[in-house]
Amino acid sequence: MSAHRVEGPGPTGTRPRVVVVGSGFAGYNAARSLARATGDTVDIVLVSPTNYFLYLPLLPEVASGVLEPRRISVSLGTLPPAVRHAHGEVDDLDLAQRTVRWMDPEGVHHTTTYDRIVLAVGSVHKLMPIPGLSEYAHGFRGIPEALYLRDHLIRQIDLAAGSDDPDERRARCTFVVVGAGYTGTEVAAQGVLFTQDLARSRGLGEGAVRWLLVSRGKVLSGLDEHLGATADRVLRERGVEVRTGETVEEATADGVRLRGGEQVPTRTLLWCVGVRPDPLISEVGLELAEGRLVVEPTLTVPGHPEVFACGDAAAVPDRTRPGQYTAMTAQHAERQGRLAGRNVAASLRGRRLRRYRHRDLGFVVDLGSTDAAANPLHLRLAGLPAKAVARGYHLLSMPGNRVRTAADWLLDAVLPRQATQLGLVRSTSVPIDTSSPEVPHHPQMSFPPERSHGH
Repeated sequence: MSAHRVEGPGPTGTRPRVVVVGSGFAGYNAARSLARATGDTVDIVLVSPTNYFLYLPLLPEVASGVLEPRRISVSLGTLPPAVRHAHGEVDDLDLAQRTVRWMDPEGVHHTTTYDRIVLAVGSVHKLMPIPGLSEYAHGFRGIPEALYLRDHLIRQIDLAAGSDDPDERRARCTFVVVGAGYTGTEVAAQGVLFTQDLARSRGLGEGAVRWLLVSRGKVLSGLDEHLGATADRVLRERGVEVRTGETVEEATADGVRLRGGEQVPTRTLLWCVGVRPDPLISEVGLELAEGRLVVEPTLTVPGHPEVFACGDAAAVPDRTRPGQYTAMTAQHAERQGRLAGRNVAASLRGRRLRRYRHRDLGFVVDLGSTDAAANPLHLRLAGLPAKAVARGYHLLSMPGNRVRTAADWLLDAVLPRQATQLGLVRSTSVPIDTSSPEVPHHPQMSFPPERSHGH
């Protein structure tokens, strides 16, 4: 393996270099706010395995055929020119030497130095030691998984319609979602409508589709009671079996076994239990809390003023709840990313850093069709008013593609959804135990001999 060539702090040796790791809510907003604050006086390198920012809250609408995937994938090219995208996954970080290394999609390693670094690597699936989980469950964190799920749902209905075996038809038309948080609730709510329409179009009849939402706690536990109660009611009205106080004990190719002993024949197990910080965080060698990097309220790492962390990777003190950390939500990640960018700019200029504080403005939960739940400024809404608030909020929050997204919503309201299997993502490409759910994996792919480049 050839030696790595490492350049100085900037391409000309004069400008300070800031490396931002991750292009999710935290990383994207950190790079954007830093560029806006510093113009072209700072060299900003954004390292990310994708060349887009994914608006994750609308991912269930990709899986259910409402939105095309590029609608919620905002190109990193929309960032200010001062931000350079380095396409790859970070695999080594040396705090003492202030170097970071990543491997690009063609297997080439790159290394660069930095004056400041922002760790915004996000999160991955939280797995449990359940027999068969890694082999038979699929998660829901990225575009590849959403595309796979959409194809999978269509395929199961198609295969059920073509089968003469009633047991096989029941199993293929049964869908189990584990975890009743944001992701699991919205996937079940959107998925049941999509598969019911598919089943009717294939002549399977009413009641052919069965969805189970399995969760230890209540639906949307931890959020405002109104949101959970509304979502629970809508799910049950659509025929979803909401199994609270229940867990999956074993997964097999033919079904799942619940803690109560019930065996559920199914070909679909969706794991939406929760997330944990990207494994890179545990390898950095810094103090952790709840698996996240301990940071000051200014988002700097104690003892390393050149290192900032935000979003799901950081244990940020919650000033509204003394002794606790902010939740791993998109709202916090976006706000922390913006503050991280401003604080990096301030640190380079020798100015005082600001502390993170937030005010809860409420949440929205899109349940598909004309249903939603929302509590903007603690005003409890449901049905069409909540739907309008939810879609308005998403359009305002998205950094791009607003017109295209609104156009897809309009088309979905007046036209039937397309039910074509594209077959672009296979099950082996989206393993649930991957550290990069946003990138499809191809085990058979072989890279050329490793090369190294300095930047």
